[in-house]
Amino acid sequence: MKTTEMTTLGAHPLDEYLRLDRLPHIWCPGCGLGTALGALLKAVGKSGLDIDKTVMVSGIGCTGRAAGYVKLDSFHVTHGRALPFGTGLKLANPDLKVIVFSGDGDLAAIGGNHLIHTARRNIDMTVVCVNNFTYGMTGGQMGPTTPEKGRSTTSRKGNIEQPFNIPRLVAAAGAVYVARWTTIHLRQMERSFIEALQKKGFSLVEIISPCPTYYGRMNEQATGLDQMRYYRYNSVVKHGAPLDTVDITLGGQIVVGKFLDIEKPYLPQKINGHGR
Repeated sequence: MKTTEMTTLGAHPLDEYLRLDRLPHIWCPGCGLGTALGALLKAVGKSGLDIDKTVMVSGIGCTGRAAGYVKLDSFHVTHGRALPFGTGLKLANPDLKVIVFSGDGDLAAIGGNHLIHTARRNIDMTVVCVNNFTYGMTGGQMGPTTPEKGRSTTSRKGNIEQPFNIPRLVAAAGAVYVARWTTIHLRQMERSFIEALQKKGFSLVEIISPCPTYYGRMNEQATGLDQMRYYRYNSVVKHGAPLDTVDITLGGQIVVGKFLDIEKPYLPQKINGHGR
């Protein structure tokens, strides 16, 4: 049955982008990953991408499961290696649109070195970093984005380390498009995804997402709804905000918006310009 016929009969409008035989997904009730993935797939549909030339790469962790649910050429790679794998795809076939969809632990911890160098090289790819402040698949340990004083299974009295400011990190490294939203900012998230997908160069959208099972439960936000309420009443939209002002603190404001949107030469364009 054709997709249009299925939609007429009441099927989900994203069925053409999903591997229905692998559903239902494994994500916990209240998790924001389904919301983020749904917004991304809607953006893929609205951005005019050639689906046959669009690929998704994910690493390890809860977010990394997304690559197995989408009906695109997709790759579920080893921990922290989604970005170099995506780089290889792009350089081998510049006609591909490469999307990396992974979590804060995969991208900013074990994959942190790859994150700064992929941004530095301005590889033409779109990265979605779903940030839930914890390692949700392996037991709720503290990660590189856990806010100061944030409690986890490995920081019972609260994190004493300074967390990464991901938008500032990738902007300083060389990205051309940087935005952040929470999972309650559904329309804004989708618009940023469309802009990022259409951008030439390294684009990153950070999505602050609930993890009620671990981070929320240990920080007095025991349900996904508790965390979503917090996002609603504590998010401040500041487009173009100075990137040193977008740190996230436990119990503080979450600054969201589009922070950077510039143009500059990117790979593989620069390779082609040198006679490839």
